[in-house]
Amino acid sequence: MCGIAGIYNFQGEPASPAVLQRMTDAIAHRGPDGEGHYTDGPVGLGFRRLAIIDLTPAGQQPMANETGDVLIIYNGEVYNFQELRVELQALGHQFRSRTDSEVVLHAYEEWGEACVERFNGMFAFAIYDRRRREGGKGGRLTLVRDRYGIKPLYYYLKDDVLVFASEIKALLEHPSVQASICYPALSEYFTFQNIFSDLTLFEDIRMLPPASMLQVDPGAAQSVRRNTYWDYKFEPADFNLTLEETKEKLFRLFEQAVTRQLVSDVPVGSYLSGGMDSGSITAVATRHFPRLHTFTCGFDLSSASGLELEFDERAAAERVASRLKTEHYEMVLHPGDMEYVMPELIWHLEDPRVGQSYPNYYVARLASKFVTVVLSGAGGDELFAGYPWRYSGALAAQSADEYLDTYYGYWQRLIQERERETFFTSEAYAAVKDHSPKDAFLSVFGQGEPPMGNAQERVNASLYFEIKTFLHGLFVVEDKLSMAHSLETRVPFLDNDLVDFAMRIPPTFKLSDLKETTETRNTKRQGESPELMYGGKQVLRAVMEQFVPPNATSRAKQGFSAPDASWFRQQSASYLKELLLDRKARINEFVNPAYVSKTLQEHEGGANHRLLIWSLLNFEWWLRTFLV
Repeated sequence: MCGIAGIYNFQGEPASPAVLQRMTDAIAHRGPDGEGHYTDGPVGLGFRRLAIIDLTPAGQQPMANETGDVLIIYNGEVYNFQELRVELQALGHQFRSRTDSEVVLHAYEEWGEACVERFNGMFAFAIYDRRRREGGKGGRLTLVRDRYGIKPLYYYLKDDVLVFASEIKALLEHPSVQASICYPALSEYFTFQNIFSDLTLFEDIRMLPPASMLQVDPGAAQSVRRNTYWDYKFEPADFNLTLEETKEKLFRLFEQAVTRQLVSDVPVGSYLSGGMDSGSITAVATRHFPRLHTFTCGFDLSSASGLELEFDERAAAERVASRLKTEHYEMVLHPGDMEYVMPELIWHLEDPRVGQSYPNYYVARLASKFVTVVLSGAGGDELFAGYPWRYSGALAAQSADEYLDTYYGYWQRLIQERERETFFTSEAYAAVKDHSPKDAFLSVFGQGEPPMGNAQERVNASLYFEIKTFLHGLFVVEDKLSMAHSLETRVPFLDNDLVDFAMRIPPTFKLSDLKETTETRNTKRQGESPELMYGGKQVLRAVMEQFVPPNATSRAKQGFSAPDASWFRQQSASYLKELLLDRKARINEFVNPAYVSKTLQEHEGGANHRLLIWSLLNFEWWLRTFLV
C-alpha cells in the first residue's frame, strides 16, 4: 500500500524532478517508509512507500526489471502473487524481492496488458515500458485500476501533459493543474451525495474508473486510449446448485477469501461492528492470529433520540470480541468531535462522497496505533442484497421504465432535480442546468446493460448499480481516510472467486418473502411511511451462523453513522449556523443562502436533513481548503 504519482509530457519536454518531488511530498502520509523518483526524458515516476510485504530495501520503487526497460510504481496488494510468482519463475523470470509489486512487473513482461486479468486483489499502478520509446518522446505508459475500484487513481489530461496520482492534492502541485470547480460534478454531488461519472469536484481532474486501463503511446495526446477490461455480471440463469450446495460453496469461498488477505509482514487487525460481516471476517482471521486486534467506534447517545438510540454498536462488538478472544479496542465520539476534525478530514478526503465519514477517520486513527493492515466488512451488502428497502421498487414495478423512474427517485438523496433552480444561485444554476443528473444515473446501467425484464432481473440490476456507485464511493472514502493514518484497509468480500460466485447466486437465495415492516430505519428518509421490503442476505446469514453468534446474524442492518440528526439540532447547531449562514460563507457563491437557512430551520423543527446539512458542511470546507 503506497502512493504513486507521475508525469508524461507529450511534446518531449523533460519531466521536472522538483515538481515530481512536490507531488510525492503531498502524499507522504500514504508512504512514510520511503520514497523514490525516476525520470526518463518527458516521463517522471514518483513513489511513497508503506511497507507491507518484504520490508527490506528490495521492495523500493520505482522498480525495474533486470534490464531496466520496464518500470513500475504500484499501490495495493495482489493476494495471489505467490502462485503467480511460481508460474513466472517456471517461465524463466528471476526475482530480487518477495514483493507482489515485482510479480506484477514480471507478469506485464510475460503477458502484457492482459496480465490484469490474472490479478486477485486491489491495486492502482503505472507501468512504463521503455521498449516502446519513439525518439525523445518517451515510451508506453499504462495506468491500471483494480476491478472494483478499491484503490483510487486520478489524472489530468490537457495541454499536452498527463499528470496522475493516488490523490488529487498531488496533481495540484503540477504547474499545469489549477483548482477550479467542475459544475457537472457539483450537480451530481448535490443530487446523489455521490458522483456517478468519472468526474471529480475539480475541473479537468478525472478518476480512472474501476477495471479500467489508460494507455499512452509516444507522440501527441491523441495517442491516449482508455478501455474497460472487466465488469460485474449478475447472471443466475445457469445456476443449478441447491440451497445447501450454495451454502457449502459460499462457506468455502469466504474462508478462502479472508485467509488470502491475511498475507502481511506487518501487524493485521480487523474492524468489528458486532454485525455478521465484520464478525465473520474476524472469526476466520483469529484462526491465524489468535490475539487479533479489533476496533470499534461508538457514540455518545446522551442527546440522541428515536432510531439513533441504536447507533452505538459497542456492546454488540464487545460480545463478539469476547467470544473470539480478540484484543479489543474501542473509542466513543461525542458532539464536537466532528467540528474539530473537519479541516483535516476534508484535506484528506478531497472529493466528498457518500454519507457522514468523520467516524471512519477516527476509527482508522485508532487502528493505526496498533496495526498497519485492517480488515473491513465492506461489500457484503452489495453482493448479497443487504439493503432490502432499496429493492421494493424493483419488485413492484411493472416495467423497466417504471423501475428506472422509481429507482432514480430513490437515489436523489439530497436535492430533487426539480429543486435545482431554487437550490443553486442563479450563476451556479446557469452552469449546471444543462447537466442532466438522470443521464448520469442511466449511464451507469448503460455500462453493463443488465437485463430488467422481470423482478429478479431488476433486483440484480439494482445490485449492479449499487456496487458500481454506492460501494465505489465507500471505497474512495475509506482509502483516503485510512491512508491519512498510513493504514491499509482490505476488503475480503471483494475477492475475485467470491465475487464471481456471488453474482451467480439468484435473488431468491438472497431475499426472503415480501413482508410489511414498521422498521422506519430502513426507509429513505426519517418520517416516510414504511415500505414493503424483503429481508436481505439470507444465504449469507445462513453461512455466517457458523462463524458468529445467532444474535449477530439476526441483527437488523445498521449503518456506521453518528447520531447527527440530534447533534445538528443541539450541540452542533450553533457551529452550523456560524459556518453556513455567515455572509462570507464560501457556499454563498454556489448555493442559495435562503435555501440553506430554510434547511437548518426545518431540521431544528424536527425534519431530518442531516444528509444535506453534512454535504453543505463538506462543500463549505472543500471550498475553504482547495479554492483559496
